[in-house]
Amino acid sequence: MLEVKDVVKSFKTGDHTIKPVNGVSFSVEQGTFAAILGKSGSGKSTLLSLLGALDKATSGDVLVDGVNISQLPDSKLTAYRRDDIGFVFQQYNLIPNLSAKENVMLPMEFAGVSRAERSARAVELLSQVELAEETHDRKANKLSGGQQQRVSIARALANRPKLILADEPTGNLDDETGELIIELLRSLCQEKNTTILVVTHDQALARKTNRRFRLARGKITEITQG
Repeated sequence: MLEVKDVVKSFKTGDHTIKPVNGVSFSVEQGTFAAILGKSGSGKSTLLSLLGALDKATSGDVLVDGVNISQLPDSKLTAYRRDDIGFVFQQYNLIPNLSAKENVMLPMEFAGVSRAERSARAVELLSQVELAEETHDRKANKLSGGQQQRVSIARALANRPKLILADEPTGNLDDETGELIIELLRSLCQEKNTTILVVTHDQALARKTNRRFRLARGKITEITQG
């Protein structure tokens, strides 16, 4: 379960203090597919960074399965990001000169998983995201956008995270490929009981989620499904 309690992130710019996240509170049960909507500059990416322990809140608490990551020392935050969080980015963030399979194996190498196990799990995950077997050994920079996003999702699943954070996962894809990625995320959520939180402008994606939130002026509200 993800619990966010009165989280604030503030920045000083000259004489002004900016709060892109200002007293945000919400909770999401395990296995939920949820979306956070908001205009550019509304604080969505800042909030995602706080949830993923890429940045620390000025105040407030972020709890994942009862563990308050806001109070973890840096050494434990590294392990949290590696083991408990999977990231999916709009720009894919794959290593271009590594193959699809090698990109998926990389997080498991950092986690100390044996090479044989890394290889077997990477193949299993790439099959789960329906990447054709003949492309598993193709360099990431030789894959289409949709293929790269599938590899990115497989990589995010590598260490069996409790939570996947996805930043505009359909933003660089055509409508048809975007639909396939949405369905893939939704099925992973249902089948693996993984919590998936997407930050998006994509209304089609948001409509497929279990819960929707809107972030505006640093505040979050839940959108009633209808």
